[in-house]
Amino acid sequence: MSDHDDGHAGEAIPMLEANDIAVSLGGTQILSGVDLTAECGSVVGLVGPNGAGKTTVLRTLRATLSPDRGTVRVAGEPIDDLSTKEVSRRVASTPQATTLSFDFTVEQTVEMGRTPHLGRFDRADEDDYDAVQAAMERAEVAQFADRPVTSLSGGERQRVLLARALAQETPVLLLDEPTANLDVNHAVRTLELVADLAAEGKTAVAAIHDLNLAARYCDELVVLSDGEVRAAGDPRDVLTSETLGDAFDAEALVTRQPGTDAPLVTPLPDRDPLDAAVHVVGTGGQAAAAVARLVAAGSSVTVGVVPAGDAAAERARELDCPVVTVPPFAGVDSNARERATELAREADAVVVAGDVGDANQSVVAAASRLVAVAGEGVPRIESERTTVTTVESLPEAVADLPPAEDRDERAVPSGEQQDRY
Repeated sequence: MSDHDDGHAGEAIPMLEANDIAVSLGGTQILSGVDLTAECGSVVGLVGPNGAGKTTVLRTLRATLSPDRGTVRVAGEPIDDLSTKEVSRRVASTPQATTLSFDFTVEQTVEMGRTPHLGRFDRADEDDYDAVQAAMERAEVAQFADRPVTSLSGGERQRVLLARALAQETPVLLLDEPTANLDVNHAVRTLELVADLAAEGKTAVAAIHDLNLAARYCDELVVLSDGEVRAAGDPRDVLTSETLGDAFDAEALVTRQPGTDAPLVTPLPDRDPLDAAVHVVGTGGQAAAAVARLVAAGSSVTVGVVPAGDAAAERARELDCPVVTVPPFAGVDSNARERATELAREADAVVVAGDVGDANQSVVAAASRLVAVAGEGVPRIESERTTVTTVESLPEAVADLPPAEDRDERAVPSGEQQDRY
């Protein structure tokens, strides 16, 4: 029988479990009736607006805050029955704030994670040294080992604190906004590390601000709002427009992330709907994101020419946008080119995003008003009539375009070319 089996019905005991948690601070109710279950080897994400109670949940799970009501169990043991050191051998945590006021080196800071494993007069041994070195390597801070922790950037300090938690070698990790100070690359690498740790058997509960990262890397999500659980479960079931509207008091478009079945959340702007017909030219994830952003803003969107199966084509079909496709790696025939060119001519604006390819140059040429999403493909189509922007600012850029010139005066190449992507 495993360490986490109850011995009765063969049901595994959750590694971490909170039941009916209620917390009030200064006479204000912060949490009410919160339930949370994290199985061994899983990543559970806490999401919700600022002030929803995510940090308070983590503090309660860590036993640094006693609830007014409810119980927290670690591997079946009530956390209130454990000493501080016993809790620290089971649960490690990283704080949201990375401010450190002492001038210890990075290695010395990570060594603090070994404290729960040492007696009052014990000195660190070779096993402790190995644990510290391994933690620094996994958190990618070994190169900073001899530097004062106060000399590091916020993102680097965030990774040092993660290394300190890893050095504790606990079965449970509690992470409060572990990607808050990181660039996109390090945010992804950090969550990849958390996923790897879960695959090795650790259990992680993380408060994550970015809904799309949470959807991609968490096995389950708990949506908090006003101290209550609004929804919990598989990200595909939890991240719905209805739940997000209830929790965040905001409208959002929910589609799927390219290359995965994870939800993709695109917030709908508060501004008036973008009453414009927009044709999107380009392939890949950037073009797919542009399509979703424009549909979310209220635009009537068409797409093409794109290869069938491309992320932009799939996003267009998912959102019921007309799309002109050709078989992958095939030439663009005159019929497909003419259909896409006509859509571009009829549109109020043409948006270029991702790789345009030689095949779409005539479609771009048909645009009376052109917006390009910043990226590698922009230099190919830059001109005086091009506005360059980001995916996030795309609706505003389209809305702010100057009046269109006479579309009939624009020359549109034709012919039987078979340009390939």
